[in-house]
Amino acid sequence: MPERIAGIDYGTVRVGIAIADAMVGIASPHETYQRQTPEVDARYFKRLATDEALVRFVVGLPVHLSGEESQKSHEARKFGAWLTEITGLPVDFFDERYSSAQAEEMLQAANLTKKRRKARLDALAAQIMLSAYLESGARSDDNPGSIG
Repeated sequence: MPERIAGIDYGTVRVGIAIADAMVGIASPHETYQRQTPEVDARYFKRLATDEALVRFVVGLPVHLSGEESQKSHEARKFGAWLTEITGLPVDFFDERYSSAQAEEMLQAANLTKKRRKARLDALAAQIMLSAYLESGARSDDNPGSIG
């Protein structure tokens, strides 16, 4: 069975999700999940892991231009630890400092309305980050493309 990985563009309100088959190396936007309660969120991510036959998550770390971690990075790390706790799957962290800006540029170029851009932004940002993760060959914290 192919290894499937979920890329996560973490947010306190919305979580962008992309899915990739690691062997093929192509990430696709999956959806944007609107956060609810910890219990509902846990059920959602457990079901996602099962339904998509995931073997790992990759959570984007929003770091400063200097490469230093931000407050959001610490929140994303806490979210990643929570994902491992509820699903039992490993989590890698990957620098995603430009993914949202790239996603916004792509969506503006597509001449979508502001409402449609907003609906697609987080999942597209997750796809961009997951694609960069796959292209870097990152698979573990000892790989230079991965932030552990």
